[in-house]
Amino acid sequence: MSASMTAQGKKLLLVGGNGMLAGKIAAVAPPDYKITAVDLPDFDLTDKAQVLAYVDDLRPGIIVNCAAFTNVDGCETEQTLADQVNGVAVGYLAEAAKSVDAVLVHISTDYVFDGEKSTPYLEDDQTNPQSVYGHSKLSGEQAVLASGLQKYFIVRTSWLYGPGGNNFVETIIRLSKDRTELGIVADQIGSPTYTGDLANAIFNILETSTSPQPPVPTPFGVYHFSNEGQCSWYEFAKEIVSLAEKNGETLKIEKINPINTEDYPLPARRPKYSVFSKKKYSQVTGKLVPNWKEGLVNYFTER
Repeated sequence: MSASMTAQGKKLLLVGGNGMLAGKIAAVAPPDYKITAVDLPDFDLTDKAQVLAYVDDLRPGIIVNCAAFTNVDGCETEQTLADQVNGVAVGYLAEAAKSVDAVLVHISTDYVFDGEKSTPYLEDDQTNPQSVYGHSKLSGEQAVLASGLQKYFIVRTSWLYGPGGNNFVETIIRLSKDRTELGIVADQIGSPTYTGDLANAIFNILETSTSPQPPVPTPFGVYHFSNEGQCSWYEFAKEIVSLAEKNGETLKIEKINPINTEDYPLPARRPKYSVFSKKKYSQVTGKLVPNWKEGLVNYFTER
């Protein structure tokens, strides 16, 4: 075990603490982690002096960054803010982590890819973002690499949903209570990811860096994690409605129609295909990845 982990214990600074993923990380954290969660207005990620001073004072062994400007279409018109929060500020956290010898876990996205592949994306595949959001998230990844920080995990995920946040599952349930018919995009393929599964995966990855004998010599780097399996938004919506009805929700919905991306134009371009290979995650952690349908069942149980 590294000296810094021993001295600082598993003291974890959770940035973006009010968010959907951060809430789940705090909820599933193993008991030996001591979590300090920070968020706006008290903690401003884009204030470099504040970030460096706070981290220097707290001296965490681990920093997990869940903070992001995630309104994908909003990023198209608020590019400066997107670049600041998702890009430049991540560099401040990396610099702060380096200064106290902490491990940084930074959450990234499938939007760093163009979606032109037809087989699952690997960690070292060529990035080619097609939206302001994707560009800003990629610049965050690059800021970590440019910082010279050695002890980092960049964890890319996709189609994230969970309790305590605006998400596709809740949107579909809400619309299905109001309407008899919905048109849902059927030509974008990905893997829905339940925050509970991603939060557990983050701790599984972290354990590889703190164990005395990690399964591989250098576990640090980029990881892909989403739930296993794949579907379109249309198939995801059908599964949501089916489970909602099984769980006693009263819905008006009678029909869900598959539509093309072109039929539902949005400001930001979405990847047509963003399924991830989780082979690296499984090899390094020794853990299996739950299927997306299993994750959705667990979410409904929690609701």
